[in-house]
Amino acid sequence: MAKYTVELSDAEVKAMGVIAYSVQDWIDNAVHNRARLAVDEVYNSEVERMNADPNIDSIPADKDAVVIAADIKSAKEITDEASAETKE
Repeated sequence: MAKYTVELSDAEVKAMGVIAYSVQDWIDNAVHNRARLAVDEVYNSEVERMNADPNIDSIPADKDAVVIAADIKSAKEITDEASAETKE
């Protein structure tokens, strides 16, 4: 599990207070919801790939297990590779 920290200026905190009862709860909900969408995207892509692969005869029932085992590139890896290609 990872932990991330966000720093907001006083003006940002005040402005967030206009739209959120709790800034921390709003941030937590926003990040967790986006992560849930990303998990769904990876899971659906992996299940589609596994269904198309005749060598795979079973798919794990646990969504997190499918996502963790997925052989996928992160956005950072994709960006770094693209940057390296443009420098060549």
